[in-house]
Amino acid sequence: MKSEKRLGQIVSTAISGNDILSSALYVSGIAIIFAGIYAPLVLLFIGIVLFFYRTVYREVVEALPVNGGAYNALLNGTSKTIAATAGVMTILSYTATAVISAATAVEYLFLFLGNYFPKIHFGSYVIPTVIVILLLFSILVITGLRDSAKVALGIFGFHIVTLVVFLAVGIFFIATHGFGTLQVNAHQTGALITLHGGLPETLFLAFSASLLGVSGFESSANFVEEQKKGVFKHTLRNMTIGIIIFNPAIAFVVLNVLHISFIPSVQDSVLAVTALRMGGLLLTALISIDAFFVLCGAVLTSFIGVSGLVNRMTLDECLPHFLAKENSKNAHPRIIITFFLLCTSILIMTKADLLSLAGVYTISFLSVMSLFAFGNLILRQTRRDLKRPYKAPFLFVIFAFAATASGIIGNILIDQRNVVYFLTYFIPASLLVISLIYKRDIIYSMTKFTKHIPPVHDILLRKYNEVINRNYYVFINHVDKLYEILAYINRNESGGNITLIHCKEERKENTGEILKGLIQSLNTAGAFKTFNIKVKYIDEVFGPEVINNFALTHHIMHNRIFIGSIHDFHKFDYDELGGVRIIT
Repeated sequence: MKSEKRLGQIVSTAISGNDILSSALYVSGIAIIFAGIYAPLVLLFIGIVLFFYRTVYREVVEALPVNGGAYNALLNGTSKTIAATAGVMTILSYTATAVISAATAVEYLFLFLGNYFPKIHFGSYVIPTVIVILLLFSILVITGLRDSAKVALGIFGFHIVTLVVFLAVGIFFIATHGFGTLQVNAHQTGALITLHGGLPETLFLAFSASLLGVSGFESSANFVEEQKKGVFKHTLRNMTIGIIIFNPAIAFVVLNVLHISFIPSVQDSVLAVTALRMGGLLLTALISIDAFFVLCGAVLTSFIGVSGLVNRMTLDECLPHFLAKENSKNAHPRIIITFFLLCTSILIMTKADLLSLAGVYTISFLSVMSLFAFGNLILRQTRRDLKRPYKAPFLFVIFAFAATASGIIGNILIDQRNVVYFLTYFIPASLLVISLIYKRDIIYSMTKFTKHIPPVHDILLRKYNEVINRNYYVFINHVDKLYEILAYINRNESGGNITLIHCKEERKENTGEILKGLIQSLNTAGAFKTFNIKVKYIDEVFGPEVINNFALTHHIMHNRIFIGSIHDFHKFDYDELGGVRIIT
């Protein structure tokens, strides 16, 4: 996408903010149920965790500004298998986000309509209405990101205004009614602490459950290529500020309006009920309408985020390549349609049961965030020399990882069925991805078992030859990295045609002749038998122009080009290379 068509700070914040700030509609209820009057403190602490994660994401994504989030970080720092695992978790997170957000949006819509049409039984229309919403956003994203971004911006602006109005009415309500309800809730909190076995246990479970309020923070990293340069760090900052301000303040207002004992019965619509107590039907209508639209905005974010991620994974051969076809609007219709069908199938299979979906949702996005922090640590070890515009303090990364990892444990303790729901979707998806990554070995094994079935054996043999004849291109500067490069390709890729390219350099050593000698030695030793290795020289200094011209003249995609780390002395950044993969 051309630079002038990329998204600015406000629109990018809106796309991500609709997802993460939609949590304001339900996370205060969750926090209060577990922590009572300590809920605002728990939510403030979660905001601090997000502050630390902001530095983690910024370091990795500014160094490797390619769509894919945790998947991309791990792909450039570890193996394709580990990266694909993170990718599957992210896809599951987006799927659950889309379905839960759409279903909850419909619940709010029907709550609003029920006040005016009490005789209509809206419950039977939930699933068909959710499908219609998913279909409408599928069509919207297919028509082009910029058009859908404008919709996201409108939704986000309305949501911020609504939350400000809610807090303003809440402050006025507290000023005129006093802190009587808060005092009653303080007494009831003692019973909660006793139930959970003590204050530390209570706060831990509340923290774990309330981490649901930061889901969506990873969204911006999954469409970073569509953002203008330098925008990403501002989206992280803006989302963090929103979470720190709104979630604790909303919880404080709710604690001054509703009794803790009443909140479990209205957990999914706690803001609407609080609004009814404070401002009557008018404020309730505002909250309900806003909830419907912002949750629909979260659906939109899911479609945009998964489109960027899945496209990247298809280009890297982790998912079927036919999904990557692009239309004139820079959208990927096949990815969107497939995602719509996946969401619809899960919706119908679970009969819109939010409990099973929440199990997938919580573990998926917490795992994704934890893997991102893990990827940050791995990159520090495997890509020490990688050019980084920003580097997060080491202790920040450790704290961030520990926070979300402990949150996974806490959510399992809260309801062990969450693991079952998660694995139900994770295992089949992972098997699909792994089968594509290791298709060379799988097909080769199948050819051995079908020797006595000539028609099948011949088909498999042709397919095997197609796979191993795929081409990869490696720009190599240091000859001592040759074995490491070939070992990486052998572990992570199926093709065997490798072209080693070395560019013009100031050193006098004859890199090409040295490479040919090393390759001959490897052949003599019988290493990498399936590889067909060639050496090519380009009489130009390595840089974006060389990469782009090479890709253009050889009619190859940039993800087929592998390089070593970009260093601080290079005058260009990674994003100028068009999405090549760093493997050493």
